[in-house]
Amino acid sequence: MRGFLHRGDKFQPVSVDDERLNQPQLDGLWQKCPTCGETLYTREVEHNLNVCPKCDYHFRLGARERIALLLDEGTFEEWDSDVRTADPLGFIDPSGSYAVKVDKTRDKTGETESLITGIGSIEGRSIAVAVADFGFMGASMGSVFGEKLTRAVERSAQSGVPMLSVNASGGARMHEGLFSLMQMAKTVAAFSRLGEARVPHISLLVDPCYGGVTASYATVADIIMAEPGALIGFAGPRVIEQITRQKLPDGFQTAEFFLDHGMIDLIVDRASLCRRLTDLLDHYAQARQVDRGESIPWMPNVSSNGSGNGHNASGPANGHERENGVAQ
Repeated sequence: MRGFLHRGDKFQPVSVDDERLNQPQLDGLWQKCPTCGETLYTREVEHNLNVCPKCDYHFRLGARERIALLLDEGTFEEWDSDVRTADPLGFIDPSGSYAVKVDKTRDKTGETESLITGIGSIEGRSIAVAVADFGFMGASMGSVFGEKLTRAVERSAQSGVPMLSVNASGGARMHEGLFSLMQMAKTVAAFSRLGEARVPHISLLVDPCYGGVTASYATVADIIMAEPGALIGFAGPRVIEQITRQKLPDGFQTAEFFLDHGMIDLIVDRASLCRRLTDLLDHYAQARQVDRGESIPWMPNVSSNGSGNGHNASGPANGHERENGVAQ
């Protein structure tokens, strides 16, 4: 108890034997909103799509959680899950080798890499998806990240199925050096070919999205969306302030700041996301029909009012309704 009452330095680190480490965490029943400070019942937050019911703060989601939120149940077919990260540089730092870090992260997260790709459907409309998982080494973009994304884009271009990328990242994976940096050019080139095939790419920026991902494929989409309050940028605001020796404006690098300055197209809250995506897919399908007079492989039954009950390569849509999923 004396350790708890002791007033140390302002930035005193928590020691290994600190009493606070042994305090009960209520088994995840409650969590605190980092924006409004409200203590929230976890079940209530999950029921509200992991959005704070008090201030609308959007909590971070893992890649599997986001796929379950976006895609029709039972339609997701994963691609290239067997591709594994190598250690091209034999990278070792004081905390250990890169290979050991990757193995530990796999055991902890249950994932093989920081990007999950595949195909599914949103309310019956087929769509290829690439979803980054920030829980896997900060969703850093390494050689496997770039390879999986490129393969997904190539499949999308070949089949004509639209591409949705959900982007959260801390940047390039420093453990792979130049191999990671080259993924920026590789992925942008793949999306350029997707554009030449006239297949849409919709990019969703979620918190946080930084570094080489923001500087490459994530911001060269046909439509760039973001979740409310998402932090977006290349370098962090603290680094920018230190280099420029200037105070940054309030809200700098937030989705709202980017929208005001024309860097993204729209901000969509999580409850409205599926409805907005289906609207965009319907618009693209109708424009393609008018422009080229051809059927749409990923939406075979598009009516003039933008509705459809198509199917996709992963299986039939189940037509279930999403709670709070209607655009406002």
